[in-house]
Amino acid sequence: MSTHLESAQRVVVKIGSALLTDDETGKLNRTWLQALVEDVARMRARGQEMMIVSSGAISLGRRALKLAPGKLKLEESQAAAAVGQIGLAHAFQEILSAYGFSCAQILLTLEDTEERRRYLNARSTINTLLKLGAVPVINENDTVATTEIRYGDNDRLAARVASMVSADCLVLLSDVDGLYTAPPHLPGAKHLPEVAEITPEIEAMAGDAASIYSRGGMKTKIAAARIATEGGARMAIANGRPLHPLKAVEEGARCTWFAAHSTPFASRKRWISGSLKSLGTITIDAGAVKALMGGRSLLPAGVIAVEGDFGRGDAVTVRNAEGNEIARGLSAYASEDARIIKGHSSHEIEELLGYSGRAEMIHRDDLVLKKP
Repeated sequence: MSTHLESAQRVVVKIGSALLTDDETGKLNRTWLQALVEDVARMRARGQEMMIVSSGAISLGRRALKLAPGKLKLEESQAAAAVGQIGLAHAFQEILSAYGFSCAQILLTLEDTEERRRYLNARSTINTLLKLGAVPVINENDTVATTEIRYGDNDRLAARVASMVSADCLVLLSDVDGLYTAPPHLPGAKHLPEVAEITPEIEAMAGDAASIYSRGGMKTKIAAARIATEGGARMAIANGRPLHPLKAVEEGARCTWFAAHSTPFASRKRWISGSLKSLGTITIDAGAVKALMGGRSLLPAGVIAVEGDFGRGDAVTVRNAEGNEIARGLSAYASEDARIIKGHSSHEIEELLGYSGRAEMIHRDDLVLKKP
């Protein structure tokens, strides 16, 4: 089982509030965080890309603001998050920098992963940070999220992030060591080391959160597993309480692995080709057709015509000069700007539009060729 984590190229690690903070004092557990970062540094050294989705801002902030124990009002949670996030980000920056890594803070809302233009921006930013060697530390933007649009927990946020950036592994570090057939304290409850498919029976095994600081629970972890595995990532629920929890998983510590249904690449391509409605058409010349067939991106220079009214991030159909559909993809430009830059070289984009946009009209990662 440990090879699942060791063989992954792009890993998202989610940390629960109960691990980062002491239940009684609400203070940051720096010793534990130091050990986790040592794990992350070791995985980075062997070439794995690492991202951290961290809870803990509200629990840290409520202590600083001296808020009473128990459930907080929405505005109190937002105030606590605003205060706690500063301390949390500083702790990550301080510990990661000691290992020579830059730390990047990213705050996301539900709309950032569901509205395609924001999705593309968030995906591009995270990919760039990884390429530059930084470790993104991601949290829900509790300060501006509302009851209606919030994730409600960082398990699902982590799964959305894993799907968005095409990670092939997601590890949920929590205060439980996996999924059981019944609550672990009950006689006869059996631990499940591997879940091949999320069935109604698997969902029925889930319970609710136990920690006063945690908004998650086994139900949200199963929901996260569904999102992650459909996006092509294996997911593990593991006990994060021991020091060096990722190393423990690699060495065979008890956890539950959920099998992925496909690869991240295949899942993303399927989403683009089958789940999105085309809002426009881009016609390209023979040279561009050849480039696409060779696995290249679509550049503005190869575009002959742009039809329809679409925004940046919307799905469009790509046709050749004879009118045959050859691909579908997500446009990096709105239709108005696409018409202005069509037929021009990428280095002319800034002069034509007044801003420095992307070099590609459609990046190859956002393009799916039609099968012959």
